[in-house]
Amino acid sequence: MIQYLTEAWRHRPTHKRVWALAAPMILSNVSVPMVALVDSAVVGHLPHAYQLAAVAVGGTLYTLLTWAMGFLRMGTTGFAAQASGRQDGGALRQVLCQGLLLACTLAVLLIALAVPFSRLALSLMQPSAELNQLALDYFHIRLFGLPAALATYALIGWLLGTQNARGPLAILLTTNILNVGLDLFLVLGLQWGVSGAAWASVVAEWTGALLGLWLARKALRPYVGEINWPVLRRWTSWRPLLAVNRDIFIRTLGLQLVFFLVTVQGTRLGDATVAANALLLNGLLLTAHALDGLAHAVEALCGHALGARDRKALRRSLIVATGWSLVASLLFALFFFLAGDWFIRLQTNIEPVRDIAHIYLPYLALLPLIAVWSYVLDGLFIGATRAREMRNAMLIAVSISLPLGWLLQGLGNHGLWLAFLGFMALRGISLGAYAYLMNRHDSW
Repeated sequence: MIQYLTEAWRHRPTHKRVWALAAPMILSNVSVPMVALVDSAVVGHLPHAYQLAAVAVGGTLYTLLTWAMGFLRMGTTGFAAQASGRQDGGALRQVLCQGLLLACTLAVLLIALAVPFSRLALSLMQPSAELNQLALDYFHIRLFGLPAALATYALIGWLLGTQNARGPLAILLTTNILNVGLDLFLVLGLQWGVSGAAWASVVAEWTGALLGLWLARKALRPYVGEINWPVLRRWTSWRPLLAVNRDIFIRTLGLQLVFFLVTVQGTRLGDATVAANALLLNGLLLTAHALDGLAHAVEALCGHALGARDRKALRRSLIVATGWSLVASLLFALFFFLAGDWFIRLQTNIEPVRDIAHIYLPYLALLPLIAVWSYVLDGLFIGATRAREMRNAMLIAVSISLPLGWLLQGLGNHGLWLAFLGFMALRGISLGAYAYLMNRHDSW
């Protein structure tokens, strides 16, 4: 086993293929939480803690909607990667079209449900009156960008599946740099406050979606083929994509439920506590998006290898990407352990929020080392379009961690963070068990 791992790690072409995909995706992914950091830094320097908390709560509600639709990217990547491995231009066009149509349909449905959903969610949180109104205003403005955000998910997933990492890099960097610039201009320049941060995101999301459409059209040129429109109108052509997306959707709902409950419980502990938790979770977002760059490489390379039926390439890609993910997670853990105070000070000058965040920094430092396993394994299962196992692993983790969180309520915010760490550990253990069983039975 050790000899096989060493041989795979020394395979230089695999390292080059992994980093050719991972490096652009890490750069583009890290720009996503950087927007949240800029939002926190800009709004965190406004006079009141409830303004920062409003962006945190409103952003959580919006993220709950968009991340719940994350299957639009993950499901599209696996099918596009396998079609690319077969050099099937017609299938690539069909996957792209289906992803965009599904994104537009879901955006309309979600917008119709979002307003009553937001009021119900805030009533569960029991926020202060000022926080309640500002969070609603922020969330409702962000809904104008929802169709663009979901379409961008499908476009990024499809481009990544074709092993085109520069396209997603261009989309996300354009979106997020524009978001940061508009954030500074609207919030600090025009004094629009929390609403300015929301409008900055809306404009940036539509810009990114339009750029993605142009890049997808360009990426299709090397692939010969046409969409079979009569087949596209048949239910059977949608069934595989919808089945995978259904399971990823359930998996993502479980994940978002945990993040939502963290926000709910934190809000009940006070405005300063929910703001402090939001600043710490920005650190997790930064870590997750960077490690997801390597996971995206696993998705594309493993999906391509499965489409080409190349078992050796599959194993090499997984081993090399896992090794680099472990290195990256260790670096993030050291960063938060050694520079966590600077990371918090960068985001806010509100002393009560800083003081609370400082207490819980050790939990943030542990998170990368615990969470890394689930990120890598997610990439493997997405590339293999084995969403059922991802769904089941998530449900196992949620079903155990929720009672754990209830039992630890007496510890206050410490109990909340301990339960969250337990949840992330259970995700990795469950996925690892499924991967072991599938490998043993040769069922990839």
